[in-house]
Amino acid sequence: MKKILKLENLECADCASKMERAVGKIDGVSQVSVNFVTQKMTLEVDEALFDEVAAKAAKACRRIEPDCRVVV
Repeated sequence: MKKILKLENLECADCASKMERAVGKIDGVSQVSVNFVTQKMTLEVDEALFDEVAAKAAKACRRIEPDCRVVV
């Protein structure tokens, strides 16, 4: 299942790159792409695991940039 999530308050391209690497390490993530310009994350995950992985991805993003919010 591929889903595009909106990111709010993503302030720098370097942080977007770090988020992409961190989310890519989460179990169940097949593919991830974080686009700083569009403020979006494309996440490909097994549908049964989506809610769990999305919550972990949001937590990983907040660790990198505390003001960033992932809108599911």
